[in-house]
Amino acid sequence: MLALTYRGSTMVPVEAECIRPDLFAGKTAAEIAAIPVQHGNAPAPLGEFFTVTGDASDQDILLEGDCSRVKLIGSGMTSGRITVRGPVGMHLGAEMKGGEIQVHGDAGDWVGAEMHGGLIHVHGNAGHLVGAAYRGSQAGMRRGAILIDGKAGNEIGGGMRRGLIAVGGDTGDFTGVSVIAGSIFVWGQTGIRPGVGMKRGTLTLFGPKPALLPTFRFDCVYRPTFVRIYLLRLRERGFPVSEDCLDASFTRYSGDLVALGKGEILHRQGT
Repeated sequence: MLALTYRGSTMVPVEAECIRPDLFAGKTAAEIAAIPVQHGNAPAPLGEFFTVTGDASDQDILLEGDCSRVKLIGSGMTSGRITVRGPVGMHLGAEMKGGEIQVHGDAGDWVGAEMHGGLIHVHGNAGHLVGAAYRGSQAGMRRGAILIDGKAGNEIGGGMRRGLIAVGGDTGDFTGVSVIAGSIFVWGQTGIRPGVGMKRGTLTLFGPKPALLPTFRFDCVYRPTFVRIYLLRLRERGFPVSEDCLDASFTRYSGDLVALGKGEILHRQGT
């Protein structure tokens, strides 16, 4: 295992997209410490901000300390594992293609933005735009799974094409905005206008029913088999799912009818 301990004290963000298991593999600790990162408007070696120890050959990285000012950790990674013990900054796992990231703390905005595969599990809260598309892009996350044990911000899953997002707490406004396809599960309260502009995909709500837009149409009340399958898989991955959720019934609304209208919002009955 390679251990990176953050020891920087700067308030200027550090852009460290080089922190990737597949990129570090085969390098010595000294070589890794010499890899450049972007600090404000100037490059600097990674070792200026992190103490680097251990061996990177097993593609297992441990980050410790307050990394809330460190951006782009795991960005574009294809394999391996990153474990963060502490808070982490923006763009965690953006455009990642494979591997696993575990965060034992909070994460900033754009977690898993436009990711293509892999698993991100934040055992705390996350910021805005989890799994969303960057401004001007045609689609957000394409594959993979993002699990947030706590709450998350606005525009969760914005423009997502495939994949899974699960949020154990509340979310902000525009949850599932412009979803093309994919699945979003939320256990807490959502903000205004959930599912606005969604074309396909599923937004499953276990918490209090929000005010839905009039462009969503009531369809039926039923017990979807696929939801149970998803929940069992989430439980296998360490996401907290209570037993009473497995056999719950849901009210189905289809929409958004101002878009393609083949999406659905499922709201658990009795909440």
